[in-house]
Amino acid sequence: MPGLYFEEFAIGQRFEHAVRRTVTETDNVFFTTLTMNPAAIHLDAEYARGTPFKQPLVNSVFTLGLLTGLSVYDTTYGTTVGNLGWEEVRFPKPVFVGDTLRAVTTVLAKRESQSRPETGIVQFEHRAYNQRGEEVCVCKRSALMLKKAAR
Repeated sequence: MPGLYFEEFAIGQRFEHAVRRTVTETDNVFFTTLTMNPAAIHLDAEYARGTPFKQPLVNSVFTLGLLTGLSVYDTTYGTTVGNLGWEEVRFPKPVFVGDTLRAVTTVLAKRESQSRPETGIVQFEHRAYNQRGEEVCVCKRSALMLKKAAR
């Protein structure tokens, strides 16, 4: 299923994404080591037992990436030129191995691109929730989107 073109987005439009994902230990270890993050809170279960969380935390950058990825099929799959940036990224609750995340997206703003007439810029707000309904990540993302005429 393709994503939407610039003209198909409306401010206030909301997407409750059907695809969910359970985070595994392999996800966390692989991502953390691939990105050269040696923080013991992600990799060392013995160390983590001495923290307030009592277990390793899932790498927050993985959580942000997963949140964005969960939104793609309904919004930007095949219709985006690229991401322009993320703003106001927050992690109100920790993510642990075994948590299942789901995503909700709202269109906050859109405007024509001034430098590329075949595109427009859409600003999304993405929110991730765990299986208990707790918000674990929220961000604003700007994407450069194709217009229908550009296809």
